[in-house]
Amino acid sequence: MNVPAAAIARKGPPRSTDAVSRIGGDLAPHEMRDPFDIGEALAALSVSGDPVTVYAAAGAEPLLARIESVDPELPHFVLDFSGSEVPPGGRAIFVAVIGSNAKLQFELERDWTGLPDQPHLVAAEFPDSCLVLNRRAARRIETPVGVNYTASFGLGSRQYELPLYDFSEGGVGMRASPEQALGLSVGRKLAGVRLELGPALVVTADLEIRLMRPFRTFLLGEQVQIGCSFASITMQMQQSLERVVTNGLTQRRVVRR
Repeated sequence: MNVPAAAIARKGPPRSTDAVSRIGGDLAPHEMRDPFDIGEALAALSVSGDPVTVYAAAGAEPLLARIESVDPELPHFVLDFSGSEVPPGGRAIFVAVIGSNAKLQFELERDWTGLPDQPHLVAAEFPDSCLVLNRRAARRIETPVGVNYTASFGLGSRQYELPLYDFSEGGVGMRASPEQALGLSVGRKLAGVRLELGPALVVTADLEIRLMRPFRTFLLGEQVQIGCSFASITMQMQQSLERVVTNGLTQRRVVRR
């Protein structure tokens, strides 16, 4: 995936302090089984260089790796165990954090033999399923297709108008092409953002970018997910958002019955 450096920079080799724990049995992750979604998650980890923690045996110290590359057509991916041992043959559990927002966990079983001339690189097929634990505290609503949900704001001399893919009482998620995302970065403050949340609600708020994650769709190609939290919003607007989110969740429960 070719994402400009302005959008995201790949991290260096993982350190022992980067290890993350497995998803606890008392939590409620959802299961992701669509190979396209799994491929996008693995590709995001490959582009960012975020560490993958590998639990290969009960009681053993976790190993650390990165995803070197992803081929969604085969589909398979390549793990880079540089600076770490390759796991012994058998079952292994892989855990990673995507964009500081969600924890991804999956299991694979194989011999974990490295490539002939590069023993630190191990190829593996996509897992059949992944557990995903979304760590957002606020309830969120995905924007419906065919309705105008946008964020409009200025930054320096440039004007942005980006589609929203979801929103919650705590913030919004925007989507952009890599070119549209130029000038945006994690930690940047966005003042006076005009948020159109469907035909009935317009909110003006200050935002802070908390997450930027590249992904790929088959219709739009390379995209960047931009997660923002509200830095400043009036009490009246907050209450309006709460009503919209609550009504949206209620309508979805009714439709699914």
